[in-house]
Amino acid sequence: MRARLGDRPPPHLARLRPPPSFFKPVAELTEEEAREELAWLAREIERHDRLYYVLAQPELADADYDWLKRRNRLIEERFPHLQRPDSPSLRLGAPPAEEFAKVRHRVPMFTLDNAMSAEEVREWVARVLRLLDREAGEGLAFVADPKIDGLSCALRYEDGLLVQAATRGDGFVGEDVTANVRTIREIPQRLLADDPPPLLEVRGEVYMDKADFARLNREREARGEPPFANPRNAAAGSLRQLDSRITAQRRLRFFAWGWGEADPPVRGSHWDMLKRLARLGFPVNPEARRVESVEELLRYHHRLEERRYALSYDIDGVVYRVDDLALQERLGFVQRAPRWAIAHKFSPEQAITRLQDIVVQVGRTGALTPVAVLEPVTVGGVVVSRATLHNEDYIQSKDIRIGDVVVVQRAGDVIPQVLRVVAEQRPPDARPFRPPERCPACGSLAVRPPGEAVRRCTGGLFCPAQRAERLVHFVARRAFDIQGLGRKQINQLLDAGLIADPVDLFRLARDRERQARLAALEGWGAKKVANLVQAVEARREMPLARFIYALGIRHVGEVTAGAIADTYGSLEAWMEAMTALARGDPAARERLEQVEGVGPVVAEALAEFFREARNLELVRRLAREVRVLPAKREERRAAPLAGKTVVFTGELSRMSRDEARARAQAMGAKVTNSVSRRTDLVIVGRDPGSKLQRARELGIPTVDEQQWYRIVEEASPQEP
Repeated sequence: MRARLGDRPPPHLARLRPPPSFFKPVAELTEEEAREELAWLAREIERHDRLYYVLAQPELADADYDWLKRRNRLIEERFPHLQRPDSPSLRLGAPPAEEFAKVRHRVPMFTLDNAMSAEEVREWVARVLRLLDREAGEGLAFVADPKIDGLSCALRYEDGLLVQAATRGDGFVGEDVTANVRTIREIPQRLLADDPPPLLEVRGEVYMDKADFARLNREREARGEPPFANPRNAAAGSLRQLDSRITAQRRLRFFAWGWGEADPPVRGSHWDMLKRLARLGFPVNPEARRVESVEELLRYHHRLEERRYALSYDIDGVVYRVDDLALQERLGFVQRAPRWAIAHKFSPEQAITRLQDIVVQVGRTGALTPVAVLEPVTVGGVVVSRATLHNEDYIQSKDIRIGDVVVVQRAGDVIPQVLRVVAEQRPPDARPFRPPERCPACGSLAVRPPGEAVRRCTGGLFCPAQRAERLVHFVARRAFDIQGLGRKQINQLLDAGLIADPVDLFRLARDRERQARLAALEGWGAKKVANLVQAVEARREMPLARFIYALGIRHVGEVTAGAIADTYGSLEAWMEAMTALARGDPAARERLEQVEGVGPVVAEALAEFFREARNLELVRRLAREVRVLPAKREERRAAPLAGKTVVFTGELSRMSRDEARARAQAMGAKVTNSVSRRTDLVIVGRDPGSKLQRARELGIPTVDEQQWYRIVEEASPQEP
């Protein structure tokens, strides 16, 4: 019988000194041999990960490294119960989680005070010396290292094994991101120590370097997805993915800079502990230095500020720490910041150029943002030709005019902004900016709601700038729930000219010619098109509440849409009332504002939506394609969960979470994501999370899955 690929590794891998069973086919391994080999493979693969990702000194060819990983996978497939907690397979990610569990930091992760100038750094050092009752000339050492622009993370190791990873959160409670952190190759699954400490919590920064950030954004744009604004946002978004398999596809990195809880306690100096962390397998920033005076600190800051753009990762300053740990303990904390550390931020890079024009961009949600068109200028190593002007009030307060000479800086070292006008260089023909009354993308009314700084397009689903985002909302599970349509597919349909608004989705379902064009697009085909047509046809009837929510009217969420539907009862009555509202009928506004959850802000958003004639026409055309079911208010109130707040936890076997939410809401319940004292009932499925424990602590009633289905069955005659 022919051995499966990967059963017989290349003979030259014998130089790695594997167990004797390494060259046997996997099918012939005993359980004991498999256990021994998996332990060796975990250590060996992690060693090569560190050589490649941390030290940049690979010893294996890619093909040989792949043999090791394949061998590990094949053994785990045959002996799944032998998978180790430090298995290399865990680097690939795990299935999606329901939510992030909360983790309480046993040693809080405090924030740092900031110093913005050399004088403030000198004041900090003087204050430290005064608190320690030392003279200025007495020796005091510090550790200085770059302040990485990333996401702080705490890694808990017990007996040398990574058991938990948590975000900083509010400093006291963070989120459990263990599955995601396991995918970061630079973080060891097991400490490199023959006699590891019983407990060590390592703290550091998860970040994404500039090259990987650029690659990720290119991939997102190719898929029609919005790019991340900067590497920090990309790292934070990647680390907080509920599906760790997505995190595994993004190259996150890590620098260790400290520690929390430890047994035995850490003694000696911060500098020595950093060197120890490096020996244990952690990347420690090579730019870190030990210095012995305030002038050395400032020279270090100056040199790093000059080199910051040559680094492969973003930094926004330098962190200084007193080196002696005993002195750190003596200095202690003030409020939520240590007295023994401070962050010395970099000054924003600035340049002077001319503002040639002000254009208005329309965002995916309809926000109109003024943007400065500049004569190209280099700011912080980047050529800038556009900069944000924030909003109309910012332009007015700074008296910024087209033609002005302006000072530009990179705010947060990421987004360029116009800081101020060089008034003495203003040309005589400089002209003020006039906010548009119509959306530049679609011509719809552009309004600035009272009390808001942002002007918005009221075109909604009609506006091409908002079209993709609005359609994604329209087809989402809690709206029309059209299976097979996501952001990628919506963008394909728009780019191909097959749809322009929601009505076109229903027309597509009856247009064979357009279906044939769709089938020819990449990733589609006749079967997928047939499934889409079936999914669309299944939504020819829709409850009024979901119909209203699907329109994507600003401030109108699911709960508010349900309350509006209950109040007006039918689409016809609601449309008549909204048309009167748009005309300025005070009685129509008064009645609307009496709806639970609707106040002046929501009422004005509805009025703006229906003042735009094209929105009104779109709703009417959509109503000709869809039968909108009237709300059954009395039956909702009589339902068994009417007026109750319920929470789901765990997985249900017979319905999706979204279907369960919809059923509960149809029975008059309010469904929330977290358990509190206001919760009336918790519905518990398989593998419940921390919500169940919280419910028990608060004494909140719970029902299991079978009891939930009985509630649904008993209420089925009353469903709207």
